[in-house]
Amino acid sequence: MFKIFITADVAKEAKEFLEKEFVVDIRPNMDEDELCKVIGEYDAVITRSQTKITKNVIHAATNLKVIGRAGVGIDGIDIPEATAKGITVVNTPESNTIAACEHTLALMLSITRYIPQAHQSIMEGRWDRKSFTGIQLLNKTVGIIGVGRVGSNVAKRLQAFNMKTIGYDPYIPLERGQQLGVDLVDLDTLLRESDYITLHTPLTEETKGMIGAKEIEKMKDGVRIVNASRGAVIDIDALAEALKTGKVAGAGIDVWTNEPLKPENNPFLGMKNVTLTPHLGASTVEAQTGVATDVARGVADALHGEPVATAVNASPITRATLAVIQPYFNLCERMGNIGIDLADGRISRVSVEYTGELTETETTPLTTAVLKGLLTPILQQTVNFVNARNIAEERHMEIREVKAKKGHYFTNTVTLTIDTDKGTHRITGSLFDRKEAKIVSLDHFRVDFEPKGCIILAPHENKPGMIGQMSGILGKAGVNINGMQVGASKDKNTNIMAVAIDKDIPSAILPVLANIDGIHGITVIHCESH
Repeated sequence: MFKIFITADVAKEAKEFLEKEFVVDIRPNMDEDELCKVIGEYDAVITRSQTKITKNVIHAATNLKVIGRAGVGIDGIDIPEATAKGITVVNTPESNTIAACEHTLALMLSITRYIPQAHQSIMEGRWDRKSFTGIQLLNKTVGIIGVGRVGSNVAKRLQAFNMKTIGYDPYIPLERGQQLGVDLVDLDTLLRESDYITLHTPLTEETKGMIGAKEIEKMKDGVRIVNASRGAVIDIDALAEALKTGKVAGAGIDVWTNEPLKPENNPFLGMKNVTLTPHLGASTVEAQTGVATDVARGVADALHGEPVATAVNASPITRATLAVIQPYFNLCERMGNIGIDLADGRISRVSVEYTGELTETETTPLTTAVLKGLLTPILQQTVNFVNARNIAEERHMEIREVKAKKGHYFTNTVTLTIDTDKGTHRITGSLFDRKEAKIVSLDHFRVDFEPKGCIILAPHENKPGMIGQMSGILGKAGVNINGMQVGASKDKNTNIMAVAIDKDIPSAILPVLANIDGIHGITVIHCESH
């Protein structure tokens, strides 16, 4: 049974979900040395921002298969090291989207109408209206840096205030910006034209310190700034200086480079034109439950060897894409199983062709599933959706992916072609009613069998008695036949038997079957999800 270690307090719903199937231990807020001592016995770890999964921790984690981050930020996890070891890293980018969005608006309104300061004055027994005269959001321009999940939701809500929304995000197309009602501009234009600036970017080498003294100098006098993304994207010392001079009229900050923020590291102490919160962006009941249960499901899926849409070090999959390709994963992996059993030489190229509905969607994860099925039976190391492609490339396999518009007898198909130094094999699979997986062609044979369990493939002359001889030998050996299907070749002179059996065939029986007069060869394939 898999063991999961949780390094933070999480919603009880997540713990209850995991305990149905796994052993779960919880010990919050461990330092690196403590974590290194215990992590070796666990298959998965779930963490939050307080606990870092460093290179040393990953080296000590000899059984680790999954790292789950209950939240969106992954800067505390050594992603390259995890990827190199084939460890899936899962986060929850959507679970706290609305909470972070709403907190952004709360900060923006607070620094616009001085709500925290006015509240404090009343609590101190004063009635001071003149000191807290604010401005209106109406007709102001807000610059959104990072127009992703949170940024796009912020834009939608600020448009309801009749604000003009402009955005900087080099990773989304102009058409997407138009759909959102956000005018996409370069960073300098955004800095120059915005009355408000709100940041919603991940922390990368590109975004670290992206707002500093030079960028602030380009802004309008009296600009207001909100950061509820990652602390290190803005130079808080430069921001504090601009708040003192009045260049920046107000700032709302929720995230910090080093958390918890210590007084000696807080340049805003004593300032009255800031609103500061201790990383509360995801601190709603709904968000806390959502991130915990979502990361629990992601970790469980990864431990089962299934693709995870939010795996940050595997091919990303949107929910819309996953809805289309999900039924094909099992088929693709089992086609890889068949391919490796058929391959009789060194594999030089793996080509996967998609038709039908699959031509209109992202299929890279399905190609990875094919590679996973191809490589798992022949390697001792763990092969998963994180490392399958890298392993294939390390073995000098050329990976090709094709989307074909040409018609097939079956509407939606996946065709796997494997080139080796001894020949080529071609396998085509399809789904019926998006549920039932079938192999519909094998090399030059038309077939119809379910890729499941142990199957004997036997090309043979098209003449009487072939099926009877095969069945008789298997029966005497105590091998039960679960099903048999015969497929013909185009020349009609050669058929192929696909015989599904209830257990692996004894090795001594293989030469007996191969010696049947008219049998052209025996191949045993094992179609299993790993």
